[in-house]
Amino acid sequence: MASIKISPSILSADFSKLGDEIKNLERAKADLIHIDVMDGHFVPNITIGPDVISKLRKYTSLPFDVHLMISPVDNFIKNFAEAGADIITIHPEATNDLENSIKKIKSLNKKAGVSLNPETSINKVLPVLNLIDLVLVMSVNPGFGGQKFMKETLRKVEELRNKIDKLKLNTEIEIDGGINFENAKMAKKSGVDILVSGTTIFKENGGNLEKNIELLRMG
Repeated sequence: MASIKISPSILSADFSKLGDEIKNLERAKADLIHIDVMDGHFVPNITIGPDVISKLRKYTSLPFDVHLMISPVDNFIKNFAEAGADIITIHPEATNDLENSIKKIKSLNKKAGVSLNPETSINKVLPVLNLIDLVLVMSVNPGFGGQKFMKETLRKVEELRNKIDKLKLNTEIEIDGGINFENAKMAKKSGVDILVSGTTIFKENGGNLEKNIELLRMG
């Protein structure tokens, strides 16, 4: 298996200097930048929109891993694609036609992901597994940073890993929610390709980004 990728979540960054925070993450050898977009409707919180993402785009050449927690999602896919998202991940519950939404993302030359909440079955993603680049397994209920990791979601990762390997697909598995140095090891063992982490990267070891990213990567 290739080296694990680290996608720091800027939800835990200092929002008063996001551009600098993103530059620092690139210097600290992050692989992607994870951007959580919340609408206060699909999830009980509000974060940032496409205008902010387009302003941040100039600060790094790293791929923007954009997780849309908004509904109805189809109305906004184009805006986020144009703002500079490289990967656009959506929830099955946020669209009337998941396959159609994925095709819309792909038609804009972006990578497409599907996110599964803790209570969402992998059956929601299996019919489109061959169409997407990424499955994002949520290991907390989405909406807020700093929540406790739900260990039972690793079973979902294992099932997905088996399916993807069996079908010989290149679809990556990402996990997000309460990831720290300890459970990162379990996630890797379960078959994860990308770790999303916010609080651990920005707060541990006095906020030493490079050290924290390396510790998550090496486990």
